[in-house]
Order: sequence, then C-alpha cells, then structure tokens
Amino acid sequence: MKPFLLRRMAAEFVGSFLLLAAIVGSGIMGERLAAGNIALALLANSLATGAALIAILLAFGPISGAHLNPVVTLADAWVKGIAWRDVPAYIAAQFAGAFAGVAAAHLMFDLPLYTFSAHVRSGPAQVFSEFIATFGLMLVIFVCSRNRERMVPFAVGAYITAAYWFTASTSFANPAVTLARAITGTFSGIRLEDVVPFVAAQIAGACAATLLCRWLMPAAANEELPRCQPVE
Repeated sequence: MKPFLLRRMAAEFVGSFLLLAAIVGSGIMGERLAAGNIALALLANSLATGAALIAILLAFGPISGAHLNPVVTLADAWVKGIAWRDVPAYIAAQFAGAFAGVAAAHLMFDLPLYTFSAHVRSGPAQVFSEFIATFGLMLVIFVCSRNRERMVPFAVGAYITAAYWFTASTSFANPAVTLARAITGTFSGIRLEDVVPFVAAQIAGACAATLLCRWLMPAAANEELPRCQPVE
C-alpha cells in the first residue's frame, strides 16, 4: 500500500475515532448531568458534537479531506475527487475508527466496552429525517467546497448542530456513525434493527444531493469534493 494512502487512512481512522468519542461521550456526560432533562442532554450532545466536528475537519482536512463518512467518500469518488480504488480503504478506516471511538467513550465513563442499544429509532418519520439530514449535509459540503472552501468545517459543524434539533432522528447522516452507535447502550444509541433503514435513507439522500449539485454547478461537476487538497 502506498504511504500517502496509509496516511489518509490513518487520518480517517483517527478523525472518526475522535468524532464517535465526542458523540457518545458527550451523550453520556449530558445525560448524567441533565438530571432527566432530555432537552438539556440533547443540547449538550449537539453542541459538543458540532464543536468537535469543526476541530476534526480543520485538523485532518489537509491530510485526507476529512470525509469521516462513507457517503461523503462515495460521493467524492462519483465526482472524481478520489480514485475508486481508494474508496474501500477510506470506508474501512472510517468504520474501524468509529467502533474504536465508541469503545474509548465507554472506557472514559467506566462502562462495558460495547453494549447493544435498545434505543428505538424507527418509523417513516425517522427514516425520512435521515434522508433530509444527509441530503442537507451533502449540499452544504458540495456548495461550500466550491464557493467557500475555508468555511466548510464551520458550515458542517453548524449544520450538524442544527440538524440534531430539526430532524426527528437527531441527524446521524453517516453510515459509519449509525452502525457504531448501535453498540452503545447510552443516550446516543440506536437499535441494531433500525440501522439498515437509516443507512438506506442516508445513501438515498447523498445520491439526491450529488445529482442536484451536478445540475446546479455543472462547471464544477468533475472537481473534487474534499475541503482541502490532500497531501501526497
């Protein structure tokens, strides 16, 4: 494997690791400190996740593009931002990092390494929410990367923070995040049986956003998606 691809995989792994540690860890802390106030716990969870996401994107964008999300990687390959041959390595690193991040969050709060979630997130409203959450996320990434490249980390962090509140699903918008959150029996978890509909909606949302952006910005259709030019 080429050294530059290994560096990109490492960046995707560590970025996904830190993202899930932030999502799950802030969910645990928020729930413990909110004394049963779910709105307060969700506020803490969303603010911590959005802030961490901005920092992670700024840190790892110059190395791998900081996709941290399989649908972002697939969309980037679709518009020829990265080679299709590199997609499996990116996605494997994202899933591995996400699972490791959940384990780290559990260890920080003295919980079992992994526990399956019983948090029900099912039904048409939840699934449609994931379509909208992912559709909006991909639009933000696409459009800002063309016109406001330096602002992409801040735009993505702001969008995810807001989407926690305006979607019924609290905006997973990421297949790796979704599956990893099925193995935490904490505030941010999701039942394993609800994962497949969520992921299907996320893929559909990403496809719809990619097609729309290719139509809206035809001159940029073959430009790459990552926020920063990855180093070789």
